Amino acid sequence: MGLTIALESEDGRKYEEIADPANILHRLLPPANDSSWSVLGSIDWYGDTTFNRLQIPRFLSEWSRLKPMGAEDHNLLDRIAALARRVESEPHLYLKFYGD
Repeated sequence: MGLTIALESEDGRKYEEIADPANILHRLLPPANDSSWSVLGSIDWYGDTTFNRLQIPRFLSEWSRLKPMGAEDHNLLDRIAALARRVESEPHLYLKFYGD
């Protein structure tokens, strides 16, 4: 099972959720020990990782460096980037990655 990504409010209410049942992100995201990916490298595959509005510009900068391999990859990355842009533009929202 792959990560689940959610757009959430401060009180944990989910506005939108994206599942990655094919585990695409496991192939695309950098390993935790790669220091050139300070934000994306901090995503915990087995726990939960939360990004706030102040972290999103760095998140999006690194997100744009990912190398999708096909239409399904592009679609997933674009959908997650759209959630991140909402976090950046609307107060009191968070981008949360739920691990296995």
